[in-house]
Amino acid sequence: MKYLGLAYFTPEKFAALSPDAVKAIVSQCPALDEKMRATGKLLLSASLGDLEHWRTLRPRDGKTQITDGPYTESKEVVGGLFIIEADNEDEALRIASMHPAAQIGEEGDWAVELIPLDFYLVP
Repeated sequence: MKYLGLAYFTPEKFAALSPDAVKAIVSQCPALDEKMRATGKLLLSASLGDLEHWRTLRPRDGKTQITDGPYTESKEVVGGLFIIEADNEDEALRIASMHPAAQIGEEGDWAVELIPLDFYLVP
């Protein structure tokens, strides 16, 4: 079974951190990312770009309408994502708990949401 992990954070809380605090948090990420990779179950891991460059595309009147994003209004924003393949939910939870957003960055209100995938296509 494949699972999508979404790493959320609260932009206002993260922006309120000092540059040194951000650097201290970010410096811990590579080792945690490597720990996930070492399981052999990580299929994809990505950090998402600056919110100012997000765009939303939706069909309107037979054309694709493009607007500034993110469209979804929330106090939390997705800052990263990963896909893992696990034998069961317990294994998926164990692996997802290794992600930096589940381990560090409490000050930025980080969290991981784990979602089972019903469809997964690799071109």
